[in-house]
Amino acid sequence: MTDIDTEQRHKAKMQKVQAAHRARVAAATEEKGLVIVHTGPGKGKTTAALGLAVRAMGHGMKVGVIQFIKGAMKTGEKAIFDALPGQIEFKPMGEGFTWDTQDRARDTEIARIAWDEVKRMLADPAYGLVIADELNIVLRYDYLPTEEVLDAIAAKPEMTHFVITGRNAPEALIEAADLVTEMTQVKHPFRAGIKAQAGIEF
Repeated sequence: MTDIDTEQRHKAKMQKVQAAHRARVAAATEEKGLVIVHTGPGKGKTTAALGLAVRAMGHGMKVGVIQFIKGAMKTGEKAIFDALPGQIEFKPMGEGFTWDTQDRARDTEIARIAWDEVKRMLADPAYGLVIADELNIVLRYDYLPTEEVLDAIAAKPEMTHFVITGRNAPEALIEAADLVTEMTQVKHPFRAGIKAQAGIEF
């Protein structure tokens, strides 16, 4: 097969791919606020959600971020987002990992306070994107009933996007979501004795 034959075969294949893609784009006519779930044991769930926050702000959307569990340490993202008042409301409301707090009653109380903030943001159509970071952990430990989250999803403004992160997303939440991504862990530096580093982990 000559180079010309290879190029022609490639071009014909790409034309078919292009036609199929254009057909899918043309068929997608609905616009709505998406429910997005980032789950799984791999790293990157929060990172992906905060990337969406930056993207949404770039399109002029107001963004709200509530972090469950997290809040006991300073993070790079908080330093940046605090410098953008009016564009993003970023609130780490946790008191640390559950294995550090070791106080179920207190963890449940803090989760409820944070969830009330999420509901406030979701009920306000001024927010184009609301992120509930590590909410899946709260649901896993039954600090909040999953039914409350499903009710809030059903009641949110039609065009508000809602992102939920954390391992072990409940099946009912996965079912209710429009987009679900499961992060899988292939390799992690911590298992090689490399500590969490500023700018990468926090």
